[in-house]
Amino acid sequence: MIIPDFEMTGPIILAIVFAVAFIIFVIYAIVKGQRRKLSAGIEEMIGKEAVVRTTLNPKGTVLVDGELWTAITEGSTIEAGEEVIITKIEGLKLWVTKNLKKRR
Repeated sequence: MIIPDFEMTGPIILAIVFAVAFIIFVIYAIVKGQRRKLSAGIEEMIGKEAVVRTTLNPKGTVLVDGELWTAITEGSTIEAGEEVIITKIEGLKLWVTKNLKKRR
């Protein structure tokens, strides 16, 4: 032994194992959080899909990430339940077009 009269007892070993496991968990959580894509700011909404809640003719509401937003269609009337793509944002209004990729 390096230190005379020092003995590694079960509780000490157990405490060391738990401390090391906790440190590894914290490091893993930090690394995972750093790799996640930021989704802050209204600019991140452009290009996202939304579901029409009330018919857009040309104005209505859409559901985006669990939130209801006022939306304006850039084209023809879009019925409730259809999917749209957010193309631009003006204040608290979203401009949307039909999601043509989902139709195929």
